[in-house]
Amino acid sequence: MSELQNQIFHTGDRVKLAYKSGIYAGELVEMSGQRSLVKVLAVLKHPEQGDLHHPQDPDVAIFHERRALSYTEKAWALTRDLQPFHGELPDYASSLEAALEAEWHKLDRLRRWAEQGLKQLAELRKDYAPRK
Repeated sequence: MSELQNQIFHTGDRVKLAYKSGIYAGELVEMSGQRSLVKVLAVLKHPEQGDLHHPQDPDVAIFHERRALSYTEKAWALTRDLQPFHGELPDYASSLEAALEAEWHKLDRLRRWAEQGLKQLAELRKDYAPRK
């Protein structure tokens, strides 16, 4: 068993929580069986947009918008999925802004990569076309 699986948490502990493709830092509020209730205090990774079952596919039936959990919003998670949060807890507003910017830059980089790939393929298409 890994060290994290042996981790024992207590009410009031600062934890890291993965929730619906986002990652948050928060305070453990309640433990009930195998589930724990966490109060969100910071956003570490903004949730991904779109259909998680069809990543990077813009042509899905429903392209989901996923908002980050709000400040002090509570979310249930499996206790085994929690991790201890170490270090200074960032301010919620600035952590939300930083997480949103990081997600924006990740998608912008992917967009630029796709555009460059399409340019290269357009040139290859010309080369591959049969000569008349």
